[in-house]
Amino acid sequence: MKTIEREVMQVANEAGVVTARRMARDHALRLGLSLVNQTKLVTAVSELARNMVVYARGGKVTIEEVETGIKRGVRITFTDNGPGIPDLELAMRDGYTTGGGLGQGLPGSKRLVNEFTINSEVGVGTTVTIIKWK
Repeated sequence: MKTIEREVMQVANEAGVVTARRMARDHALRLGLSLVNQTKLVTAVSELARNMVVYARGGKVTIEEVETGIKRGVRITFTDNGPGIPDLELAMRDGYTTGGGLGQGLPGSKRLVNEFTINSEVGVGTTVTIIKWK
């Protein structure tokens, strides 16, 4: 996979979440994603960036336009140095929450994108990477 363009930003508060959403939408527009797919991507970015702020006191968001030989898309990586997720399987279950919400954050974000990977180590942090293909 080849990276065409890359932007990196720190997200430490709600204003950073809003900026990450705007940047994701800008990249999705530039690639010509449909309005529905733009909305799905921005919703996933909003949820994942907000999780970083709430559970890890912020982190780094990397937004890349990528291409394979045949398709183009937006890859977004969320990296934090927070407490990590002790049970990823449980965290990926619909309805599970540690924050009093609906428990749709991680599994809901996964459903909104084409590719979703998550790695987490307790005491080290969490990295989530999503891709939305055109």
